[in-house]
Amino acid sequence: MAIIQIVGGNELNGEVNIQGSKNAVLPILAATVLVNGITKLNHCPKILDVYHMINILETIGCLVEWEGSTLIVDTTTLNTSTVPEDLVKKMRSSIILMGALLGRRKSAIVTYPGGCSIGARPIDFHLHAFAKMNISLKEEDGLIYCNTEGVIGTDIFLEFPSVGATENVILAAILAKGKTVIYNAAKEPEIIELCNFLNAAGADIVGAGSDKVEIHGVENLHDVEYTTASDRIVAGTYLAAVAGVGGEVILRGINSSCLEGVILVLREIGSHIICGEDYIQISSHGRPKPIPIIRTMPFPGFPTDMQSQMMSVLMKSTGTSKIVEDIFEGRFQNVKEQIKFGADIQINGREATIRGCSQLQGADVYASELRGGAALIIAGLMAEGKTNVHNPIHIQRGYEDICRDLGNLGAEISYISED
Repeated sequence: MAIIQIVGGNELNGEVNIQGSKNAVLPILAATVLVNGITKLNHCPKILDVYHMINILETIGCLVEWEGSTLIVDTTTLNTSTVPEDLVKKMRSSIILMGALLGRRKSAIVTYPGGCSIGARPIDFHLHAFAKMNISLKEEDGLIYCNTEGVIGTDIFLEFPSVGATENVILAAILAKGKTVIYNAAKEPEIIELCNFLNAAGADIVGAGSDKVEIHGVENLHDVEYTTASDRIVAGTYLAAVAGVGGEVILRGINSSCLEGVILVLREIGSHIICGEDYIQISSHGRPKPIPIIRTMPFPGFPTDMQSQMMSVLMKSTGTSKIVEDIFEGRFQNVKEQIKFGADIQINGREATIRGCSQLQGADVYASELRGGAALIIAGLMAEGKTNVHNPIHIQRGYEDICRDLGNLGAEISYISED
């Protein structure tokens, strides 16, 4: 089994192209089920979660093939509403297939989802919304059975702007009878991407990116070709890496509007950032400054998916910082690995206090989830000596080749055999 080995201390310099967005492409792949035809998805990242979703689509009867970085999905051969339990357990975002299958086949059988172990993340919001849309629900032996004679549009009020629940309701509503209105909808850029894709295929959605999304049911969708946006969390991770180790890097193919919360924090800790229409340039020199408080929030606030990476950067700051995790209660599980570098981090409930130190030491650490694994790589880049990051499979769920990208910028980082 491979590990990621890093020899820290190198600045990062150069340019890097940002891969397609994981959190946009996964719901879009679920949405292809509604097309009942051919979808060509350009700029699709070759990451583990995409391969998991391809496996699910093929298992339920779809045909999938790659042409370079374009993924071609033919869902005309879809033949079942049952998503195998072992595949759902591998990836939480597979739960959004519920809405697509209900729209296409009027039934769905899935188990509770898996993926990263960063908190409970229940799907109650999804199920409560479905129950209002003329969908019957039954739970038995760990499976969720969803059936309907026809999805009917209605008003849905979400208690929390859940991204997954917003996506699932949108997918269920596309081929529904009548109009569905989602109030307190998630506003993340990935919601806009999903709706742009669906509208390109013939859907009728307005309000994506606001807290009120309207979906007018249509009879069917048609074949479509679509190009996904670049991954804002991958871009944010690389920005954080430069802020931590220093250097000057240009990220290509990314619009800064999807990273405003992260860029504000990076500027506050001392990074100089220039934003263009499709690039972000960052330069950083010296130790980061501390920041009084970072609070994770739904978009456009600071994303929970960047919390662990920013914590690693602050481990070497010139003072004391605080991070409050208001989204996923399990995000701080990564701290036990981060302190192996010599970091001074104290946890009190959902609040972390980080006292910066002048020097970190390389360590043997273990990734247990996607973003926490990326944070350990950043810490390794900042530390003196050698770091081994075990279980890189978690990192591969969302990063196409983090060793390639950071290595091209001057980092001493590579996959090696654990033996």
